[in-house]
Amino acid sequence: MRTREGGRIVDEAAVIARVRAGEPEAYADLVRAHTGIALRAAAALGAGADAEDVVQQAFVKAYCALGGFRDGAAFKPWLLSIVANETRNTVRTAARQRTLAGREAAFAEAEPLIPESADPALATLETERRNALLAALERLSEEHRLVVTYRYLLEMDEAETAQALGWPRGTVKSRLSRALRKLGRLLPEAEPREGGDERG
Repeated sequence: MRTREGGRIVDEAAVIARVRAGEPEAYADLVRAHTGIALRAAAALGAGADAEDVVQQAFVKAYCALGGFRDGAAFKPWLLSIVANETRNTVRTAARQRTLAGREAAFAEAEPLIPESADPALATLETERRNALLAALERLSEEHRLVVTYRYLLEMDEAETAQALGWPRGTVKSRLSRALRKLGRLLPEAEPREGGDERG
């Protein structure tokens, strides 16, 4: 699997082979290639201000578990499943609940979704829509929130979502379908995009 890091392509299998062969410094290529999406995942799943710590810990755990990584598998979904577990553990052990505003701020900081050159009125509308979406996601069950987050907020395809969540693809399809129907009821003005759901 090849991943784009900045302007260059990282051959994940080659990097993993180098790490396993006693070249631990090669792991930095994987860290650089996946830090952005790992931060977005942690923030979207509720890590809030702890997103960077969660991601750092996830990269350490992934490095320690690299010996058991299945040859030929994609690194990103495997890493994001570790990020999701770390986020869950962090949220559970935290004494306080993350507020919607805190989650929105962390998610927005992780990767700006609205270009700075955007029309202020459109930017405000996009912010309102994103806040409404995050509020609606909060009302879904954990499994439905996870599948929507991976599939749409993190823009992973169906196979990657299945791998990251450890579910069969059929389960991803059915849970995503139910989650989108629920979101449709919670967001009556929004029509969830299902483009790409049926591929593969």
